[in-house]
Amino acid sequence: MIDYKIHSNVSDLPKSWDTLPNNDLFLKTPFLKALELSSPKNITPNYIAVFNNKELVGIAIIQRVEMYLEDVFRNTNDKYLIKKSKQLISKIVTGNILIIGNLMHTGQHGLYFNSQSISYKEYLNQVSSAISAITDKLKKNLNKKVRLIAFKDYFEEDKIHDNQDFFKTKSLYKVQVQTNMVFTIPETWRVLEDYTSAFTKKYRDRFKSARKKGKQLIKRELSLKDLEDLELEIYQLYKNVSDNARVNSFILNETHFITLKKELNENFKIFGYFINQELVGFYTLIVNNKTLETYFLGYNQDYQYKHQTYLNMLFDMAQYGIENNFKNIVYARTAMEIKSSVGAKPRTMHIYMKHTNFIANSILKLIVKFLNPVTKWVERHPFKS
Repeated sequence: MIDYKIHSNVSDLPKSWDTLPNNDLFLKTPFLKALELSSPKNITPNYIAVFNNKELVGIAIIQRVEMYLEDVFRNTNDKYLIKKSKQLISKIVTGNILIIGNLMHTGQHGLYFNSQSISYKEYLNQVSSAISAITDKLKKNLNKKVRLIAFKDYFEEDKIHDNQDFFKTKSLYKVQVQTNMVFTIPETWRVLEDYTSAFTKKYRDRFKSARKKGKQLIKRELSLKDLEDLELEIYQLYKNVSDNARVNSFILNETHFITLKKELNENFKIFGYFINQELVGFYTLIVNNKTLETYFLGYNQDYQYKHQTYLNMLFDMAQYGIENNFKNIVYARTAMEIKSSVGAKPRTMHIYMKHTNFIANSILKLIVKFLNPVTKWVERHPFKS
């Protein structure tokens, strides 16, 4: 018999959760525990365990996200008509949303099942039943209605796209979203010089210029003690970048980085940039097996242009990935052009989503395009052919 259970706490998960043969750190209990302990105030996790004859054969993460106008649109300097348009859209897209996956990170980090023990169709049907149960519970216990449901971030080659009958039956749209920028590191590269010597002259000169401008930046990996000492400075630098985003759906908890470090240890890296002992920037990395995942960062805008802080961060991420034998670096979304200039390539991603109101669902694609437009940008080609 195939069935499922919904858990609210990592501590209640089946002991076999981490023994499933999936290689995604974002689905393992140390990361889930860190997220649970330091989640944004508007995100509540649900952990789905799928069983076949009492054997755990699949898992899923479903986040309840409470989205409101001030969370989605941070820019308060809009002109009157734009502000009114945003307010109108917010009535449709805000409220309670169920995300199958992790809203806080680019990529498919919400689903896994053992295809030897259960079919994709059977697995998705169990996930769908869990979504219905969570929806009913919210209505019964809190009198809250789920407005949006979204399965997030699938590459074009993901086998989930073979399940179109399931998504059509559930009235879920397939929507293209911003590309994920991924740098695939050649197997022969071992040191920074392998990377820089592959650049064309134009981009090698650009690398040298960035390094020269960033000469005053003193970079070092931060320990847990450093994070505790610099907690407020780190959070403010994160907020500097986050608050300038066009659309945002959450604000990190102030303890997020410290909690990740405590739970993930060496699988979570944070590097700080200092000028005259003042922290002026930082970036974070998550070690996900042979993939290096870039995570949140922050910087002081006053130093950004003069010292090319952001570009130097991107180069440093590439250097770390190369020197530590990673296969891929996931640079994620945003700033696609500059990320392509350091070697990342765009990979198209899709989500499946629906609004629970029939009329709103019919115009959902247009709303998504407004909130998350597929940006036109010029891809750079930094390497010699």
